[in-house]
Amino acid sequence: MSNLIHLTINRIPVEVPAGTRIIEAAQSIGIDIPHLCYHPDQTIKAHCRMCMVEVTGQRKLLAACSTVVWEGMEVITDSKRVYDAQVGVLDLILSDHKQNCLSCSRNGSCDLQNLCRRFNRLSPTLPDISSDEPPRVDNPSIVRDPAKCVKCGRCVKVCNEVQGVSALTYSNRSGNFLVTTAFDAPMEETDCVLCGQCTLVCPVGALVERDYTDEVWSAIQDPSKHVVVQVAPSVRVALGDEFGLESGALVTGKMVTALRRLGFDKVFDTNFSADLTIMEEGSELLHRMKTGGKFPMITSCSPGWVRFMEKHHPELIENLSTAKSPQGMFGAVLKTYYAQKMGWDPKDIVSVSVMPCTAKKYEAARPELGRDGYRDVDIVLTTRELAKIIRYEGMDLKNLPDSDFDSPLGTGSGAGAIFGATGGVMEAALRTAYELHTGKTLPRLEFEEVRGQVNGIKEATIDLDGTPVRVAIANGLQAAEELIQRIESGEVPYTFVEIMACPGGCIGGGGQPIGTNNAKRDARIKSLYKLDRSLPLRKSHENPDIQTLYSEFLEAPLSHKSHELLHTTFTAWPGSHRFDHLKK
Repeated sequence: MSNLIHLTINRIPVEVPAGTRIIEAAQSIGIDIPHLCYHPDQTIKAHCRMCMVEVTGQRKLLAACSTVVWEGMEVITDSKRVYDAQVGVLDLILSDHKQNCLSCSRNGSCDLQNLCRRFNRLSPTLPDISSDEPPRVDNPSIVRDPAKCVKCGRCVKVCNEVQGVSALTYSNRSGNFLVTTAFDAPMEETDCVLCGQCTLVCPVGALVERDYTDEVWSAIQDPSKHVVVQVAPSVRVALGDEFGLESGALVTGKMVTALRRLGFDKVFDTNFSADLTIMEEGSELLHRMKTGGKFPMITSCSPGWVRFMEKHHPELIENLSTAKSPQGMFGAVLKTYYAQKMGWDPKDIVSVSVMPCTAKKYEAARPELGRDGYRDVDIVLTTRELAKIIRYEGMDLKNLPDSDFDSPLGTGSGAGAIFGATGGVMEAALRTAYELHTGKTLPRLEFEEVRGQVNGIKEATIDLDGTPVRVAIANGLQAAEELIQRIESGEVPYTFVEIMACPGGCIGGGGQPIGTNNAKRDARIKSLYKLDRSLPLRKSHENPDIQTLYSEFLEAPLSHKSHELLHTTFTAWPGSHRFDHLKK
C-alpha cells in the first residue's frame, strides 16, 4: 500500500502509516524510547531531548517524538552514542530537580524516577542547581512545586490546547527558562479553574493534588466523630488502575470493602445523590419549559466549569441550573435528613467524599455549601488519595471480597452511574424529564445521540413525545468556550446544555490515576454504560430511596425545603472577563 512506510528500528523491519513519528513506530514493535515531554494525547513539544536516537545518514541525533519516519529509514535506539546523550540529558535534568523523592507524593509513580532506575542513575553526578523555592499552597485543590519542575511543557499544553485556559505558561529563556503562571501569581489569582488536568499530565511532582489524607485519618481515629464517606460513580471504574487491573475494571464491591475496613462508619454511594440531582435538575428544566425560563439551561455539577463560568462568563449565571452537584446534595442530605434519622448532631459528622476531581475540593469549600456553621462536605479525597490510604492500610484491592453500600443513601440507579461519562448527565436527565413530562414510559432508555467521548461539541434534537428539545454537550473547556460563542450568537436555540470541565467527563477528572489518557477514558466510559445496563434500576425517579426521601423529608422536587438544601447560587468573580484570546 502506498500510504505505508518501511523502515528498520534496531535492525527490526517495521511497517507503519505515513506520518508516523519514530517514537510511535518504535512502540508498535515493543520498544519504549525514553521520554519526558512526549504525551500521546498532546501535540509535539520536543523540549526534553530524552528521546534522541541515531538515524543512518544523519549527522546529528534526532528527537524521536518529533521526527516523522521516511521510506528506508534506519533507526538505532540502543547505540553507545545514543545512551551517552540520553544519560547526559538526564543528568542535566536531575541537577535542576529537587530530589526529595522519599517525601514526594509522586514517589513510585514518577516518570523521572523511572528513568533514573532505567539508566541506573543512583546518585547525582552534577552539582545541584535546583531552586530552594517552597511549594505553593495557595488554594484548596492543587499544589505547585517549582523546584521539581522539569520544564517538559505538558501542563502548559493541556491547559492551553485542551482547556483553553492558559493559566500556565513559559517565562524567561535559556538557563532561566521556567514554567509558571502569568507574573508568577498564585493559581487562585489566575485564570485557573483548578480542574487538575495539569496534575494528570505532569511527569513528576511539580503539580499535585492538595493532600487531605491526614485529616481523614484524624477524623476516623476520633471516637467522638461519625465519619461518613460517599464515592462518585467514576471512581469505581478508575481505582483499579492504581492496583494493576485493566483499564475500566469495575471494582465497586472491593472498594466498599476497603472503605469499611479503613474505619468509615458508613459507606454511601454518590449515585444516590446523582439521582437526587436529576430529580431537581430535570424538574427545573421542565419548569423552565412550562414557564418560559432562561434558556438554554446549563448543567452545574462540574465545579471546574462553574468556576470557569463565574470567572469568564458571568452573563450566563441565570442560565446555570441552580441544582447543587451530587457531592453537595449528598452532604446536605447527610447532615439533615440522615442525621435526624440517626439522632446525630451534624457538628459531630465528618462528611468525606471520594471524587475524580481536584476542583471538588474547591467546591466543598464554597460558603454556599453549608449552613448553621458547618459544611455539607468536610473533606474531599481524589481517587489517587483513596489509593494511597488503601495501600497504607496494607490492603491489596484485587484480593478483597465484595460488599454492598450502606442504606438508605447507598442505592443508585444506572442513570446515576452514567453521570461519570460525558453526556451521562444529559441522558440521565432526559430519561426522567421524558417520563415526568409525558406521563408515559420511555420506549427506549438509551439516548445514543448524546453518548461517546467528544473532542468538540455534540448536538442532538430529542423528541419528548412531540416536544422537541435541542441539546448540546461539551467536555473540556476549550470546547465549552466554542459552545458558549454559539449560544451567545443565537446560532442555535438550545434548550439544555451539558458542560464538563474535563475531557471525557468525570472519568477523565484531574484527580484520577496518573497515566490517564484517551484510551483509558474510553474504557471507563464503556464500563459505566455496561454498569447501567446491568442494573435493575435505571431511572432516577424510580429509585425507592429517593422516593422515600421526598415523602419523608423534602416533600417534592423544587419544594421550599428542596430549594433550601439542594439548590445554590453563583457569583461573578471580581474582574471576571471573557476569553477574548480564543475568539476569532
